Amino acid sequence: MRLLPRSLSGRLLATAAVTIAIALALAAAAIGHVLERFVMSGLDDRLDAQIAVVARAVGPDGTLDAAKAIDLPPFDQPGSGWAWEVIGPARTLRSASLRGADLPLPRDDGPPWPRERVRERPHPLEGTDASGLRIHYRIMRLPTLRGDALVVAAGPRAIVDRPIRAAMLPLLLSVLLLGGFLAVALVVQLRIGLRPLAKVRERVAEVRAGRVRHITVEEPTELLPLVAELNALIDANEAAVARARGHVANLAHGLKTPLATLKLDLAGGDARLRGQVERMERQIRHHLGRARAAEPGAAAARVPLPPHLNDLIAAMARIHADRAIVPLVDLAPDLEVRCDSQDLDEMLGNLLDNAWRHARTQVRVSAHAAERVMRIEIADDGPGMTPAQIAEITRGRRLDERGEGHGFGLAISRELAELHGGTLELGSSAAAGLTVVLSLPGGSA
Repeated sequence: MRLLPRSLSGRLLATAAVTIAIALALAAAAIGHVLERFVMSGLDDRLDAQIAVVARAVGPDGTLDAAKAIDLPPFDQPGSGWAWEVIGPARTLRSASLRGADLPLPRDDGPPWPRERVRERPHPLEGTDASGLRIHYRIMRLPTLRGDALVVAAGPRAIVDRPIRAAMLPLLLSVLLLGGFLAVALVVQLRIGLRPLAKVRERVAEVRAGRVRHITVEEPTELLPLVAELNALIDANEAAVARARGHVANLAHGLKTPLATLKLDLAGGDARLRGQVERMERQIRHHLGRARAAEPGAAAARVPLPPHLNDLIAAMARIHADRAIVPLVDLAPDLEVRCDSQDLDEMLGNLLDNAWRHARTQVRVSAHAAERVMRIEIADDGPGMTPAQIAEITRGRRLDERGEGHGFGLAISRELAELHGGTLELGSSAAAGLTVVLSLPGGSA
């Protein structure tokens, strides 16, 4: 069972809410206790004042002088709940409010109270009267020559309970309002405090998209070590990819010369072996392209599209001059894409070469920007591809593995497009051939 939410803000909110609730409960209890002590001290002061007055009636020899036992208001009012009693060695004096009756004293298994627990200074006791009402007592012992005299003063406990109950409702409302204010303040604090994390996330997304190379955050200072480590990780990853690209390039260049020699030696010889050599050359070009596209920031540069397309179209016209294919080009002069220029040439070269090899009379090339995406359409009027073949290409099947076809160049172009955040879609053209749509991030993305 998960006790804390998964998110950082949820955990901070939950722990802070529990802490605030506990703190408010403790504060309410402490304030209530202080309020009770304050009200109780007022009651004790009134009872102690009466005890001080009637204590003068106790003589050193244990005799009681009724003339000195004066009733302070409201001890002189019968039924008021306020009363006092002096229990001497020989007789007992009572307040006028008792009308001669005994003061209901708190009992403890037999005697009214254990006399050894009664001190020579007033101390409190709690009890109830005959009707069950709570009474607060103050009791003091006075040593005399004939034994101890006990002075008792009592008042209704409701004197304390009523103001406390009356004060608790506003106190609880105040605590609830304070809790609500603290909750709002906590939410605002979390939003402000966690906002730099969202900024770091945006900077990381920009690095991943290739728009910037490093994360630039100046505050808060607690995040600067994390940002420094992320930038160091980006640099280390870029260096590792650069080394890997260098190794791949060195391997590819090391294989190019022997393959070219082998290809010349096989000229006019076994067609199957020549096909295998050409396949090896395409594999080398393919992995070189992937190594270039994997470089961090490879898609950061804006590349003008028309010059690349026009140069490649002119090259295809020369390479396939014997086929007399007519190119129909529809390009605006200011189109741009975010892509490595070599990867762009690799993708467009593969797609145009496929179109020229399979077209009957013409190849249509157009491009337009839509929602920060550049869509490049290359359509031929050749035999096209069946839906089953398109599905195989979409799943990654290379039709070139079974002979002459579209698949290998399309697979390379699709992988390079995906590495740059783009897509490659296949469909039927209006001239019954194949239409390839290459989508790449636009220059304004």
